[in-house]
Amino acid sequence: MSKNNTILSGIQPTGKLHFGRYFGAVENWIRLQQEYDCLYMVANYHAMSMPFDGKKLAEQSWDICFNLLACGIKPENLFLQSLVPEHTELGWILNCFTSYGQLSRMTQFKDKSSRDDVAGDQGFISAGLFTYPALQAADILIYKAGIVPVGKDQEQHLELTRDIAQRFNNFAGKEFFPIPEGLYTKVPKVMSTADPDRKMSASLGDKHNIDVFADEKRIRKQVGSAVTDSGSTSPVASGEGMSPGVSNLFSLLDASGNTEAHASLLQDYEQGSLQYADLKKEVADGLVAISSEIRNNLAELKKDRKAVKNQVKQSSYEIRKRAQETLREVKDICGLMNVRF
Repeated sequence: MSKNNTILSGIQPTGKLHFGRYFGAVENWIRLQQEYDCLYMVANYHAMSMPFDGKKLAEQSWDICFNLLACGIKPENLFLQSLVPEHTELGWILNCFTSYGQLSRMTQFKDKSSRDDVAGDQGFISAGLFTYPALQAADILIYKAGIVPVGKDQEQHLELTRDIAQRFNNFAGKEFFPIPEGLYTKVPKVMSTADPDRKMSASLGDKHNIDVFADEKRIRKQVGSAVTDSGSTSPVASGEGMSPGVSNLFSLLDASGNTEAHASLLQDYEQGSLQYADLKKEVADGLVAISSEIRNNLAELKKDRKAVKNQVKQSSYEIRKRAQETLREVKDICGLMNVRF
């Protein structure tokens, strides 16, 4: 692992903060900020690459800030991307160090551009959807981050960022940007409880995600109706193996931190005596406990929304100073004039 301990990671302000996003990213961020120099970005520029509503985007951007703080993200580590406009300026510069061929091979662009909703009311696929990996590289490199937490779906973008950094370094004739490394921490792949063959996602509809901020009754109802298999107990005795639905419930139980219940129920499963109702109850208990604490934190934050917003604005202002210094150096290397006051 790199000696550079600066971490940059981001989340788009679209969709709900469901348990898939919480266990897959946010919980990991909370742990990492105890050991690293962490910068966590609400990526509202990136949200513009898909059809969006301006008023709704503003609301969602603040909502995700409040939600992340309620989960335990330190306010000094959090910033709004649009409050650091240097990201977009460096994004343009790095566009000019990015291969068209590499962008055209990005699998996420291919996947998203094939969706029926990608054109929206505007009737066309945004060029931003094609070029946003260069902006994503700028997000990382503007802080000279050496570490990027990534999942399998982001590996290709990280490789592109590494290529762009090396290409710029060759141009500069020195190792200006550190070559960022991926941090592959163990995070659960949370699937939909309604269709365990698909990832938990807000875009699939309410039944396919469990909102971290839902009330207890709603969480218990969704877990209670989770797909398991056609039987009432585990199919291990018949040699069928663990179904995707049961596997997902065990993953949720493990992620919620109840290791004792996880071990006990897994033993029941292996012995062929597991009652799915017992498994669902333990999963629901775990999720409700996490949700209750976070919802209480959110209620406290909302008592003075203006103060919280000012806190995020201040952290964004402080973080922006780091971005400004990097951009000044980049523009000097490229022969671009800097604004000096």
